[in-house]
Amino acid sequence: MTLWFVFALMTVAAIFAVLWPLGRGARPDNQGSEVAVYKDQLAEIERDLAAGLIALPEAEAARVEISRRLLAAAGSESARVPTSSLRWRRAAAVLALVGLPLVAAAIYVPLGSPALRDFPLAQRGRGAGSGTAQSLENLVVQVQQHLEKNPADGRGWNVLAPVLERLGRFDEAVRAYRSSITYNGESAERRSDLGEAITAAASGVVTAEAKTEFERAHALNADDPKANYFLGLAAEQDGRKDDAANIWRALLAKAPADAPWRPLVQTSLARVGSGGVTMPALSDETIAASKEMNDGDRNAMIRSMVERLATRLKQNGDDVEGWLRLVRAYLVMGDRDKAQGASTDARQAVAKDSERLRQLNEGLKTLGLDG
Repeated sequence: MTLWFVFALMTVAAIFAVLWPLGRGARPDNQGSEVAVYKDQLAEIERDLAAGLIALPEAEAARVEISRRLLAAAGSESARVPTSSLRWRRAAAVLALVGLPLVAAAIYVPLGSPALRDFPLAQRGRGAGSGTAQSLENLVVQVQQHLEKNPADGRGWNVLAPVLERLGRFDEAVRAYRSSITYNGESAERRSDLGEAITAAASGVVTAEAKTEFERAHALNADDPKANYFLGLAAEQDGRKDDAANIWRALLAKAPADAPWRPLVQTSLARVGSGGVTMPALSDETIAASKEMNDGDRNAMIRSMVERLATRLKQNGDDVEGWLRLVRAYLVMGDRDKAQGASTDARQAVAKDSERLRQLNEGLKTLGLDG
């Protein structure tokens, strides 16, 4: 408030400095003008004549000449006198002094935000991101209100579903995709989108329900890239790495050179291919023993294997595939906090290698941990 008062005071001072001369009357300033000079000369002639310094005929002649010049000078100066009225000048000054702030206020009130509170500096950097999220939330509310009145509007469900998925509201996105299929009909793209939303809701695990949707999409379009990618991911998560590699190789063979999802598929293929680092397979004895264990012992064995993987990654942090397996294992066990912590440790471990960091981020995005 003090700052605005200072600004207002400075503005008024500047206006006064400019307009004050307009409100003042003109000061007579005859000294130094031609009229004053000629009057002084006439007075001097009278003094010289009285003192006997000049003869009367010469004084008369000089008086006539100076009088003629005096009349001429007086006429020219009167022609140069300003014709503006002091009253009008003062009125103009008052109008400018009062009207300028009123005009400024009239422009600011409709265009500015006089009631807006101070915006802390620490929050200004987050303004853009938070503004985008808020605009999406507003869009969701508007579309949901529309769909409550028009539930059969397939176009509205098409708009709502991907926005809900982007906001991380996966369960709602699943319902929206189902409604989109109901009112718009089946297509490979819609089935794939539904399967992706179900996978995201399961923290990146391709569940049986999600796999069914991807299989339906594949039946509608065998070349659908999303369906093929997630069918490969399902095979990998089931332990069928050769099948996953075959699916992804076939997908890359048909993919355009500039397909935006090529890097993700290539990273996944490297993870399960011969060039990738893989965990040793369990022996037949270990598998047989695990079948005879109760749930508690089996879970303990799994956790022990996961902890060994975590220990190895602390010693060799460059293993991107290992980090992704560790994060996935935590997600499958339902320990999302450890999955988040492992993803943070992984990013720190490969931060200096841009290619490994890119591969890691792509893999984490697939697992639903792209934040």
